[in-house]
Amino acid sequence: MRRRVLHALPAIALALALVGVWEAYVDLGLVNPIVLPAPHEVAAEAWNNAGLLAANLELTAQEVGLGVLLALLCGFVLGVLIHLSPPLRRAVYPLAVGSQAVPVALIGVLLVFWWGFGVLPKLFVIVLICFFPVVVTTVDGLAAVDPDQLKLLRTLGASRWQALRFGELPAAVPAALSGARIALAVGVIGAYIAETSTATSGPYAGLGHQINADINGLQTPRAYAAAVVLFVFAIACFYTLALAERVLAPWANRSSLSSTPYGPTTRGENR
Repeated sequence: MRRRVLHALPAIALALALVGVWEAYVDLGLVNPIVLPAPHEVAAEAWNNAGLLAANLELTAQEVGLGVLLALLCGFVLGVLIHLSPPLRRAVYPLAVGSQAVPVALIGVLLVFWWGFGVLPKLFVIVLICFFPVVVTTVDGLAAVDPDQLKLLRTLGASRWQALRFGELPAAVPAALSGARIALAVGVIGAYIAETSTATSGPYAGLGHQINADINGLQTPRAYAAAVVLFVFAIACFYTLALAERVLAPWANRSSLSSTPYGPTTRGENR
């Protein structure tokens, strides 16, 4: 526990320093508080509206969790299919890349027209934004399997399915989980985009909708309080999955939980 606290000290120190600079920037009158409220005002709004923030966070967390899970399943399956079929890769990969440039606001009205005001349009937006990192990391992980291992499996008479199951998939799972960590971080932004680009009904509509409503109503401190909640939630999701990765892929070579979110950090090997 002591080592973990020491490991987190640099991040805590940097966060406190940034908050101090932010507070001084506002207190010195260098910016209008309506545009950028001081941290103490944001903290006060978070305390006074804890119930409202918690209710909206619960809805956003459900959207992120289910959306990222669907993105992980769809991305992993699509990555495996692309790996197994070069024609499918040539056909689907460009479309998957192009899907990341689709303006969500453009299709938001169409999604509501198709599926109404429920959670389904939001899930579609989150999956659309999050599945691509999983596809890319899965394809790269499948391609990075040791060729000697595949040769050994073929020498032992393994079928194509057995080579995939015992050789390529174990090598791809850690990479896919790295993609899932990226997707979780991006998924929080995806939920914000989904909640602001699709029509919403009900008293609680998620943190994204609340942020937009507060900005339009000049309730800037409360909008920033909701943004801080999203910020902390994204960090918690990222490191929770990093911990779960130890159970889901114990064979992966990880140096620490602080490895880069864009891929696994491997330990050095003595040759």
